[in-house]
Amino acid sequence: MKNKIVFAEARSAFHRTLVQRKILCFDSFGIASNADRKNEFSCSIARRIATALGAVAVEKKGKGQTAGADFESAVAEFVSATFPRLQNLRPGSWTVRRLGNKSRVKTANFAQYEHLFDLAEAVRDNPKLQAALGNDYLVSPDVIVSRGLCEDSEINELGHFVDDTVCKKADLRKCNGGQDILHASISAKWTMRSDRAQNSRTEALNLMRDRKGRAPHIMVVTAEPSPSRIASLALGTGDIDCVYHFALYELLEAVRKCQSKSQGEALILLNNMINGKRLKDISDLPLDLAC
Repeated sequence: MKNKIVFAEARSAFHRTLVQRKILCFDSFGIASNADRKNEFSCSIARRIATALGAVAVEKKGKGQTAGADFESAVAEFVSATFPRLQNLRPGSWTVRRLGNKSRVKTANFAQYEHLFDLAEAVRDNPKLQAALGNDYLVSPDVIVSRGLCEDSEINELGHFVDDTVCKKADLRKCNGGQDILHASISAKWTMRSDRAQNSRTEALNLMRDRKGRAPHIMVVTAEPSPSRIASLALGTGDIDCVYHFALYELLEAVRKCQSKSQGEALILLNNMINGKRLKDISDLPLDLAC
């Protein structure tokens, strides 16, 4: 019997979740739930992907905001089922959480950003600072991966590395009284309509600018079927690590089979993003977190 490939199984389970929860589905007109119904090329690509993943027709699909929240949850579940299992590559006490819009957990709850609590206090009590700064520095990502701090006994497991005389400010050391470390911020975008995708870039720039210490991984996961819209976020460097497509292999196959005047240009664009390491499949994400 052939051995099961863990990440292949997790990828399939992720897709089944999207179908079973009717996040990925067809409406009564045969249009996939992640397609732009006003764009024939988008509809054609999305239909082929949805068919390949086993999506079915439903009487009434969920609203866009509901689909977005459900997609965030599915992404968080996928990361929880994969990355923490790579203890041989990236040991640690890992927590994966979907925060959502109503969460009180923001970047200030983590070691690299805890100084933002003081800034928030100062802004709240000073109208002039409120006008100047607003609250853009308080980012609440869709999905976060954080690392718990280590006891000295764990640090000293293979040798006597620390005691009360050294490493008094190291973030990883629990006895120093710090916050958990933000390892990754993952923005989950079911689709990329209008300028919504640029919210991820704004969050990324804030995470880079406001940190004290190392930057977390900054990633985006999307189910957007349109290569040009994916490119609006994926192309360029310096803010986002990479964009991960929920079904990249199926997306490539769908574009190859589409009969459209846009097909050739879209395929070139996809290959440029992939070869340039700006676009990867969802299955690549856990191993990239282990870097």
